[in-house]
Amino acid sequence: NDAFSAAHRAHASTEALARLLPACAGRLMAEELGALEKALGTPDRPVVAVVGGAKVSTKLDLLGNLVTKVDHLVIGGGMANTFLAAQGIDVGKSLAEHDLADTARAILQKANDVGCEIILPRDIVVAREFKAGAPSEVLAPDACPADAMILDAGPQTVAYISAVLENAKTLVWNGPLGAFEIAPFDAATNAAARKAADLSKAGKLVSVAGGGDTVAALNQAGAADDFTYISTAGGAFLEWMEGKTLPGVAALG
Repeated sequence: NDAFSAAHRAHASTEALARLLPACAGRLMAEELGALEKALGTPDRPVVAVVGGAKVSTKLDLLGNLVTKVDHLVIGGGMANTFLAAQGIDVGKSLAEHDLADTARAILQKANDVGCEIILPRDIVVAREFKAGAPSEVLAPDACPADAMILDAGPQTVAYISAVLENAKTLVWNGPLGAFEIAPFDAATNAAARKAADLSKAGKLVSVAGGGDTVAALNQAGAADDFTYISTAGGAFLEWMEGKTLPGVAALG
């Protein structure tokens, strides 16, 4: 079986047949599993995870699992807005899941209990329009105007993430730090990605990334080629990071 990208599905061709007939992992599958094991199974520490994207609701299991496995968890994108709002910060018109405030607070508490540092934006880039070249400004996290949206993390946040990466040994990345599809809201993702790529190229960091938006963002930043490993999978990569058993892998014994 060489289809790691479908390993989270119990397909007849990758799961059922593998239980009935002799089966083993192909080279790509073995490479994927080896990289993920190195990143989250038996990683060199400190371990940093970057998790971004629009919604907390799609990554609840991921966040809950990661706080028990990593030393620093960077939360970016629209997800960060939900965590800021959960702490009583007004995020204006920003994308945020206000109904998940209790869940966000529970994740923050869990991280505190197990000694995982959650890194939220220390400064924010806001705009009143979501379009290329829209006028924007950098503000404190609690200073978002009521008619504006948080669309990226600011330079202070990037500087702090870079400092954390300097001291890290392992990085797992899933999701952008801002609205990377449109400049200038790609700045934080680009800068953090290039920092991780430089450290990886220098042999100082093992970096593993996966997910469609993540790969697109790393390619846009010109950083993908220097990451230690880029997963071919989206859903399977996410479920592995969530700590779930993948049917297509379990069937191989």
